Amino acid sequence: MIGTVYKSTGSWYTVKTADGEIFSCRIKGKFRIQGIKSTNPVSVGDVVEFETEEIGDEVIGVINEIRDRKNYLVRKSVNLSKRTHIIAANVDRAFLLVTIDNPKTYTDFIDRFLVTAEAYDITPVLLFNKIDTYDEEALAEVAWLEEIYRKIGYDCIRISAKTGMNIEKVKLEMKDRISMFSGHSGVGKSTLINALEPDLELKTAAISEQHRQGQHTTTFAEMFDLNFGGRIIDTPGIKGFGIVNMEKEEIGDYFPEFFALKSECKFNNCLHVDEPKCAVKDALENGEIAWSRYKSYLQMLEGEEESYRTDMYGED
Repeated sequence: MIGTVYKSTGSWYTVKTADGEIFSCRIKGKFRIQGIKSTNPVSVGDVVEFETEEIGDEVIGVINEIRDRKNYLVRKSVNLSKRTHIIAANVDRAFLLVTIDNPKTYTDFIDRFLVTAEAYDITPVLLFNKIDTYDEEALAEVAWLEEIYRKIGYDCIRISAKTGMNIEKVKLEMKDRISMFSGHSGVGKSTLINALEPDLELKTAAISEQHRQGQHTTTFAEMFDLNFGGRIIDTPGIKGFGIVNMEKEEIGDYFPEFFALKSECKFNNCLHVDEPKCAVKDALENGEIAWSRYKSYLQMLEGEEESYRTDMYGED
């Protein structure tokens, strides 16, 4: 039988067939995918082949093969730094919810998300949530971020999950596609999903006033069917993205504004750091490239952790 993984809790997987049948499945033996060192060999969004077997009065599935993935999104494993954790597979749109405060989303987090999406061939969209709560200063920061990211080709949408602002616009982006929502705990993922599809009634929680920290309402990834067409993958609050499986020489290729200037650099293997006649550094000095983007690039190049890790905005 063939089905799509809708939910993963570590050792058991909820798989749905094209006919709408749902099976609780486990992995056959020590199942591993060749070439991918991940803590979770099967992820939400995977198309799998499985067999059924009866155990008493219960019918369970045994996954024996994963169909080729169109793409997948990864981050570093929480406890095993040399291993990766696959967040989701076969994704058409990756929506990152960005908030200016309560909690704050820093540019280096945004940039790591975008680089990861670019590297794994997923179209990202930035959703600036909680617009209805912002004062003039916060709205000015939103406008600044929109200018940076729209200039290099990324879609930016201002939304309010609570008031419904631009929810229909988000639906159009999601229709007949598999979408993924991500962001720090507390940015409003569950509230937004409930606004898009009220029947789901996902659990939401208020932000901790003491720590400005999410309450971890989602503990595992799960996919849901949408009445207006398409599917959505809800993910746990993510504290940080590690750049994994990337050589230093290729990181710049996932910054569209850097890649566009690459051929104008004196050296074809230019890292845009100390090399002479670097088109990227020239553009930076001329104000054509945002300093925040270049700072994020240098952090990734040097393998540094994100600066926002000193502040706790939600566990993985």
